Amino acid sequence: MKYFQKTDGIILAAVLGSALIFLLLNGYFLKGPQDEVFAEIYYDNKLVWRKDLSSAVEGEFSVPGKPDVVFQIFADKSIAFVQSDCPDKVCIHMGKLKKANQFAACLPNKMILKIVSSKEENKSPDLIVR
Repeated sequence: MKYFQKTDGIILAAVLGSALIFLLLNGYFLKGPQDEVFAEIYYDNKLVWRKDLSSAVEGEFSVPGKPDVVFQIFADKSIAFVQSDCPDKVCIHMGKLKKANQFAACLPNKMILKIVSSKEENKSPDLIVR
């Protein structure tokens, strides 16, 4: 008794080939032009830092009022929490943020790091921490 016939292999190859072609075309043609992205840091619901990531210089920094929370801009134009005095370190484990609409939050320190697109018209915060 045969479990796998020649026609099954042809159908499977056709489906996998179609899926691969779709993924490649979707990633290549449907991306469109890249928008400029900005990193925004909110402390206690107030915007305290905003920078265009494409022109940002690599390095570490902290915002005024919270020297124990350290951010780093990397060479690949991404940004991340790298040090925090919070107990759980969830903000650090979020890793690098690079694409629009990504965010990381350090709730004990009331800090939010989010990436926004230059085309984003709504400048209100997505999240309010009290």
